[in-house]
Amino acid sequence: MTHELAANVILLRPPADDWPTPPRPAAFTGLAGEIVGVIEPHSESDPVAVLTQLLVCFGSMIGRGAHYAVEATNHHGNEFLLLVGPTAKGRKGTAWDHVHRLFAEIDSEWATQRIVSGLSSGEGLIWSVRDPEHAAPGRGCGRDEREQTDQRLLVLETEFASVLKTVVRDGNTLSPVVRCAWDGKPLQALTKNSPARATSAHVAIVGHIPADELVKLLTATEAANGFLNRYIVCLVRRSKLLPDGGCIDQVDWEPLLSRLRAAVHAARQAGRLTFDEAARRRWWDLYATLSEPEDGLAGTICARAEAHVVRLAMLYALLDQATTIGLAHLEAALALWDYAERSARWVFGDSLGDPLADEIYRALLEEPDGLTRSQVRDLFSRNRRSKDIGQALERLAASGRIQAERLHQRGRPAELWRARRDQTAAGS
Repeated sequence: MTHELAANVILLRPPADDWPTPPRPAAFTGLAGEIVGVIEPHSESDPVAVLTQLLVCFGSMIGRGAHYAVEATNHHGNEFLLLVGPTAKGRKGTAWDHVHRLFAEIDSEWATQRIVSGLSSGEGLIWSVRDPEHAAPGRGCGRDEREQTDQRLLVLETEFASVLKTVVRDGNTLSPVVRCAWDGKPLQALTKNSPARATSAHVAIVGHIPADELVKLLTATEAANGFLNRYIVCLVRRSKLLPDGGCIDQVDWEPLLSRLRAAVHAARQAGRLTFDEAARRRWWDLYATLSEPEDGLAGTICARAEAHVVRLAMLYALLDQATTIGLAHLEAALALWDYAERSARWVFGDSLGDPLADEIYRALLEEPDGLTRSQVRDLFSRNRRSKDIGQALERLAASGRIQAERLHQRGRPAELWRARRDQTAAGS
């Protein structure tokens, strides 16, 4: 099977000075916001990087008992996060170190045994969270694997580009297994040499990647099949310069650690959570908007808006040791998700994920007087099929990016295609 790399997609990304504005203050509510507020003065990390990794770590540590039910589907606290920002200068890893140090104080076994790196195959991921009856001695890190019963796992991939390179390899099972892991479904690779099965796996993922690598390596296939829309994509960058490194060691962490420890304990005892009345009314009001499909590659990446918002709201509630999801928790999730959507739009711009359509659109943006269908074919030295060009034009028109008008001339009328300037302004 061959895959068409998104490197062929013409991205219409705004310049760097159009970096999205930070999330609304509501995103930093409750215990999560208080912890970020204490770390922020002493770190060059983006507060978004601290906040999001804190939420994912908490969701991983508490396990899969707490959940929100949607029809016959249970949404647990395991989330997938992709932090997008410059290598080294983005301070993504620095934010992780702050968060990891806190959670290591709460559950040292989770911090040392249940955080791994190196996603390379679906079979390997399943083996890391397999059911106890599939354990066998002599495999792993030198300890008796029959003792393996913890099915929590947080995968940290600071070089997420390697994951994107892996999922496009013929025969690799990583993509479908990862998708099932986010869904909370049983994991099993139907291969003769991989009998392991994981029926109660609780997998979370944190990935770090620069924007240009994400654009280059994401394939149209993986975008379409739902691999990346299971991730919350957030732009992060260095927040400030601290030549002396801040004074984080002078912070008295015990009051916050005590509350975090209590929140983890309570969340592990929690079962099904529901919205309280105020949050339910708000959810009814915005559900249709969240469910509305958006066009373009960014729209595809953000296609699971409702599910991500519910999971985030539940995590905010559990951090507050609440027994129901309140309006403040839902508003916090909405504020963070709004930033994730704006991040995706910044990374992928107006790209449709269709290389031919994107190239035609770029050409039309540079031709204010428009191009006829014949001139569009000339862009490709008439090496592209008329049918393919027609389909690309129809897709662009359906998305509202271009419009056509009839040219009355001798003989057969011609179509003149122009980029819609109002659409361009809105997209930027």
